[in-house]
Amino acid sequence: MEHPVQIAGLTYAYGEGALRREVLRDVELRVAPGEIVILTGPSGSGKTTLLTLAGALRAVQSGSCRVLGRELAGAREGERVALRRRIGFIFQNHNLLGFLTARQNVAMALELDGDTTEAGRLERAGRILAAVGLEEHADKLPAHLSGGQRQRVAVARALVGRPGLILADEPTAALDRASGQEVVHLLRDLARSRGAAILLVTHDPRILDVADRIVAMEDGRVVANAGESAATTGGRAAAADQHGL
Repeated sequence: MEHPVQIAGLTYAYGEGALRREVLRDVELRVAPGEIVILTGPSGSGKTTLLTLAGALRAVQSGSCRVLGRELAGAREGERVALRRRIGFIFQNHNLLGFLTARQNVAMALELDGDTTEAGRLERAGRILAAVGLEEHADKLPAHLSGGQRQRVAVARALVGRPGLILADEPTAALDRASGQEVVHLLRDLARSRGAAILLVTHDPRILDVADRIVAMEDGRVVANAGESAATTGGRAAAADQHGL
């Protein structure tokens, strides 16, 4: 099975001429199906830029960035938009719409699914909210949910479309220790059950135990990569089993 993320020689810079500043330098990274990779490193090391390139949120400048079988180097905007629909995103600030209920926020992720009616989208949203422990809160507005509950809604929204890849940027930064642990372990268990890979950026040392592999970055380069672990191999096997391979 092809790796969901295959990055080779990736370089990226902001600005031009004398103002040009490289934030990624010849980055190499692969993420296997079902694997959870955490990116760590100081602020400014390039973690979030790498995440946005893998998420097709920026255009690749140099090198190869192959995501879910699609090469993003040279990809047009329409191709990147299409790929983003196959990726689940989770951010530090959950980005929920305050005037929609939890169920409606999750269902919004399915609006581009032409084969699903509104009733079908809401029903699927309700099922995954139950899976994250929010069945009784599905019809509440975000303002009536705790921080941990709002982030659970964000996890449900990211997973409801059955993406092949989850990209998470500091998903526990605004949460206390207990809530942060609950959210990332829930994310891990649900993503693995669906065979999805996770690439997660964090400064939070409290959640490193969720990773199959920890990749450290500094000054735009990968400076430490634990390599494939037994957990990674197990994640791939679970993914293969999930897809009947």
